[in-house]
Amino acid sequence: MRSLGYTVARLGALRRASKAAIVNTASRLTDLSGFGSNPGALVGRCYFPDHLEPGAPLIVVLHGCTQNAAVYDRGSGWSKLADRHGFAVLFPEQTRANNANLCFNWYSASDSRRGRGEAASIAQMVRHVTAKHGLDPARTYINGLSAGGAMTAVMLACYPELFAGGAIIAGLPFGVAEGVPEALERMRGQGMPSRAALASRIANAADHGGPWPTLSVWHGTADSTVSIANADLIVDQWRDRIGLSDAQGRTDTVDGQRRTTWRDSAGGVMIERYDIAGMGHGTPLGTRGDAACGQPGAHMLEAGICSTGRIAASWGLTKGAARVEASHRPAPAAKRAPRRRAAVPVARGVGAVIEDALRAAGLMR
Repeated sequence: MRSLGYTVARLGALRRASKAAIVNTASRLTDLSGFGSNPGALVGRCYFPDHLEPGAPLIVVLHGCTQNAAVYDRGSGWSKLADRHGFAVLFPEQTRANNANLCFNWYSASDSRRGRGEAASIAQMVRHVTAKHGLDPARTYINGLSAGGAMTAVMLACYPELFAGGAIIAGLPFGVAEGVPEALERMRGQGMPSRAALASRIANAADHGGPWPTLSVWHGTADSTVSIANADLIVDQWRDRIGLSDAQGRTDTVDGQRRTTWRDSAGGVMIERYDIAGMGHGTPLGTRGDAACGQPGAHMLEAGICSTGRIAASWGLTKGAARVEASHRPAPAAKRAPRRRAAVPVARGVGAVIEDALRAAGLMR
């Protein structure tokens, strides 16, 4: 398990590396206004390809900490994919007034419950854009990175009726933290609620009997910012929610990476999980070849697989299909990264160290 000192150092380095990324970033996005009361005080950005057809799908994209919509779009390539395949893209955007490091406040009950704060603002944006532009409400999808991935889990839990599918990249399960100290612990994979508690929290998030959104979970096996233990719990939480708790995962290989799938009784994939070998904290990109996407940068990592394209294909938005390189077989137990220890600086006091970590993670102003 990573020590607090290691987490402090890592989060600080990531913050410094990405601090300049949002400066002078050219944007393909337009501003969204008049979408509702906006209780979470978020900003909305959109991308609509030329000649968007009526009934087109909508993709909602949530950026990570220290990023904004334009930075994440450039890195992930969502708007360029929209040009090729004819769907609209909505980018809710955090403000520094809400969070100094531009993280969505996934750990705050006032922003991560149905009808409240940032979650309610995102839902308002979705409904407004869908109605105004004549999009298909049955083909609305959401995905996000890190804090955006954790907020994606919030939206899927609290507003499941709005989404046909979601993708969580390097994120956390719904309802694991209340306040900043717990958020930091959960990022490190510590103090997690029991599986029964996780199931109860998601069951109580919204009065919804189905159908359920499909789910795609992506995590780097070497992520030292958000422990890969979170990916295990996301899958468990959603298997329990949609009634796949007794299903056996099947594994195959896609673009050289391990993928595990869980199917419903009709054989459709309800949950898929990608473990990106050796990758740290960020969105997996494949910037070479016919399926190239995105631009590498802070939290946008070359991994030889285009998560943007694969996620879109899993939702039926592109003509491409995942290339399976090995026949289905029972999923072996996930390998854990070796434990490494790092000393916690004590000269400044534990309280000061914790405050530094919380600020670096965007969890304290």
